[in-house]
Amino acid sequence: MTDVTETTDPTAGPTPVLAVVGRPNVGKSTLVNRIIGRREAVVEDKPGVTRDRVSYDANWNGRAFTVVDTGGWDPDARGLAERIKAQAEIAVTLADAVLFVVDATVGITDHDEAVVKVLRKSGKPVVLAANKVDDERTEAQAYGLWNLGLGEPHPVSAVHGRGSGDLLDAILEALPETPELNYDPPGGPRRIAIVGRPNVGKSSLLNKLAGEERVVVDDASGTTVDPVDELVHFGGKNWRFIDTAGIRKRIKEASGHEYYASLRTATAIERAEVAVLVVDGSQSISEQDQRIIQTVRESGRALVIAFNKWDLVDEERRYYLDREIERELVQVQWAPRINLTARTGWHIDRLTPALERAIEGWETRISTGQLNAFLGRLVQEHPHPVRGGKQPKILFGTQAGTAPPTFILFTSGKLDAGYERYIERRLREEFGFVGTPINISVRPREKRKR
Repeated sequence: MTDVTETTDPTAGPTPVLAVVGRPNVGKSTLVNRIIGRREAVVEDKPGVTRDRVSYDANWNGRAFTVVDTGGWDPDARGLAERIKAQAEIAVTLADAVLFVVDATVGITDHDEAVVKVLRKSGKPVVLAANKVDDERTEAQAYGLWNLGLGEPHPVSAVHGRGSGDLLDAILEALPETPELNYDPPGGPRRIAIVGRPNVGKSSLLNKLAGEERVVVDDASGTTVDPVDELVHFGGKNWRFIDTAGIRKRIKEASGHEYYASLRTATAIERAEVAVLVVDGSQSISEQDQRIIQTVRESGRALVIAFNKWDLVDEERRYYLDREIERELVQVQWAPRINLTARTGWHIDRLTPALERAIEGWETRISTGQLNAFLGRLVQEHPHPVRGGKQPKILFGTQAGTAPPTFILFTSGKLDAGYERYIERRLREEFGFVGTPINISVRPREKRKR
């Protein structure tokens, strides 16, 4: 698949890519946060928190570039660590230059020397960062890294920012200038957040859509921590998929890197236009699933529900799942539902039409004339019940916006919540609004003072 990098300037070419590599726990993610100037990469004082290659936009001295953070690179890795190493190697292959981070307080290790051999073989320009240089004594130790044969080591303290400006200057020298394009690229791809609780197959789905291993997949839950942005060509068009960490707990209850992962998942939903909730079809719909749905609804994003691992769903499970859908998903009956198996790719082609329907519903606008003709018929067929001797009437309605569809109703009094739900249901029956929440705001007419 061909990646397309978005840029703010339509005449500019793809931004150059910097891969940040190094063995576990040398401070790569902290240094990435220092380079991009904001706390984006998940940081915790234990190795292995970053597992995938994760991209961030950066800017220094007016030049834009993309920073790819990678998991700790252990040449002798096995199992999950081996796949993390493979992701780091892919990042180097795709990058224009490499930032190799070494812990200056530890010095050169056998692992560092093994990584240097791989970097030399890649032929990519390498900038050597001697991290954790917090004082002059450590700075003297940093110069021992000349022995790696990668040129001048740049002393830096990712935590305190010491030497970061000089390091950024060296990075810009290593990166190529942004090429010019001879055409105006089309509008940006739609943004899709893949959300769900841990180990339901979100990363497997993204890999199958991309047609290659883009993110680490492992049976251990919580393998993805940072949201991973991937541009994917699928179903005849480009999409920007955001693979997110599984939400285990409420953000207030989570701790350590789980807290930041949960926070970034909520941020990913805010950034997206459509959220694809991946549910393990072989297991019961959980409280976490419902909590994610509530987050999507409150964010006003379109929603598609994908029941994954359908190859594990037998006839008995289907019977109970139908009952659960009726009971647990009653608030989002409008969301398109698809059954698929991400591991094998079975029915993943159904995702594109579901996304297109959800986006269409999310952006649907009806004219004021159509709306008020509809409201007139609705009130005539089913008027608001009388409450306390009074019967509120709908005087006028207008659609104030889309994405999501938002309506303002001017009334003679407050409407019952049940009647508002009835209006929403009838709006969907009449105009569709598939895959999107609907916001209805009621403005009762103020009584005039005598």
